[in-house]
Amino acid sequence: MAGAIIENMSTKKLVIVGAILLFFQAFSFMVGGLIGPSPTTAIHYLATKCVDTVKTHHKGSKWFMPWGPDQCSKISDFDEAMAKRIEANNIVFAVHIPLPNREMSPWFQFMLVILQFDIAFKMQNQIEDGSLVTMDVGLAYRDSTLSEWTEMARSIEHRKLSCNFTATKTYKNEGHYYECDPLPFMEVGSVAHKYYLLNIRFPVKERKKVNIWNGEIEAIRLVSIHQNGGFTKVWFAMKTFLTPSVLIIMIWYWRRITQMTRPPVLLEKIIFALGISMTFTNIPVEWLSVGFNWTWMLLFSDIRQGIFYSMLLSFWIIFCGEHLMDQTERNRFSVYWKQVGPIVFGFFCLFIFDMCKRGVQLKNPFYSIWASDVWSELAMAFIIVAGICICLYFLFLCFMVFQVFRNISGKRSSLPAMTKALHEGLIFRFKFLMLVTLACAAMTVIFFIISQVNEGHWHWGGYMVQVNSAFFTGIYGMWNIYVFALIFLYAPSHKHYGDEKSSGETLGL
Repeated sequence: MAGAIIENMSTKKLVIVGAILLFFQAFSFMVGGLIGPSPTTAIHYLATKCVDTVKTHHKGSKWFMPWGPDQCSKISDFDEAMAKRIEANNIVFAVHIPLPNREMSPWFQFMLVILQFDIAFKMQNQIEDGSLVTMDVGLAYRDSTLSEWTEMARSIEHRKLSCNFTATKTYKNEGHYYECDPLPFMEVGSVAHKYYLLNIRFPVKERKKVNIWNGEIEAIRLVSIHQNGGFTKVWFAMKTFLTPSVLIIMIWYWRRITQMTRPPVLLEKIIFALGISMTFTNIPVEWLSVGFNWTWMLLFSDIRQGIFYSMLLSFWIIFCGEHLMDQTERNRFSVYWKQVGPIVFGFFCLFIFDMCKRGVQLKNPFYSIWASDVWSELAMAFIIVAGICICLYFLFLCFMVFQVFRNISGKRSSLPAMTKALHEGLIFRFKFLMLVTLACAAMTVIFFIISQVNEGHWHWGGYMVQVNSAFFTGIYGMWNIYVFALIFLYAPSHKHYGDEKSSGETLGL
């Protein structure tokens, strides 16, 4: 590259620029740590047992409220139901989200619901291995306590029970509860309404053996997880600030590139492409989700994140390769297809996986790939393979950086003494930038793995697992600062617009 700023700017100015960027990096961590609350909140609900006295368990049936002026007719337990001769088909478990005297908000962005059964042990009705529970579930919403409920979704869902009874299975231990794993229940990609109502039925059909050997369900507990409104506002504010910052310097960078007397080289093109992907990720379209019921925002966010990940990982391979200073003819994208190809293919597979997961949920929020054995194992395999691949990628990147350092040292030893002294500072700059790149890559790998594990814990039942807000805002700020620094440092210096050679090219940098 001819006359880049990293080669021609004085050390004093570079130190000042580095200090400013370091301040913004620290500030991005502090925004999440000191201002932003925890990213998500988990709220526990206990379902109320309502009695459907008119047996309207079909589409278009009425909705059962657990409390309030229009609350349903309730029973406390199944002993009361047996005493009153109430059949299991006439019992509706009702849950109102949120709790009384509270409202949901579009700032919550999404709502994930986990299902937990309290099942009592009965000698005559034990849970069979691999037992399936069938649920007739309905979701409704309204925006006023005086308005009628509007149906949002209805579905017949099946969930496989995974329960363990730790005590001895005797009549003496009847009434003790099984230890059952939480089950994925529902995920909504937008919280556009103030109030939500869940009605859950467990239809019993003896001839078809539906819900026959599922034990005695004493209670249903739900855990609703949503994004904190305060964190959402901090996140949107960061995106709003960072979008013009990266966009302006990207336009400035490309103007300088086009003023050169030569066509842009591969490294300059890939830096510009990285800036485009970062800007695409930054654009705060989420502001519109506050006013519109866009249930596809989660899917769209995942797509943007995947594009940026694939671009960033591909960039690091090309960035290190262009600084190797070996005898291979580079400056062509085709040289790196063996390294970049698997990255693009891997994220394409993740995109297909995400489409299967979130795409169906756009129509049926009760759908979950974790409810199926095949899809659950496939999803687990995806997460494990993705974690292994990203770790292998980081090791390969470390190897490439080691090769860059070794080649730079070899070039430096072959230089004359006076030339070596002139280029000592330049060599240090490139080595330092490589170390920063490696640190950024390490943090990105950690963030990717934690994000996948954290999402997995939500669906596997560990809903109390949370990542501090400072980690999210800090990593997001780090990506923007890193891209900003690369665009600035590799922009052509105004001192060498027409030059075709520079000290960096002399070293092969």
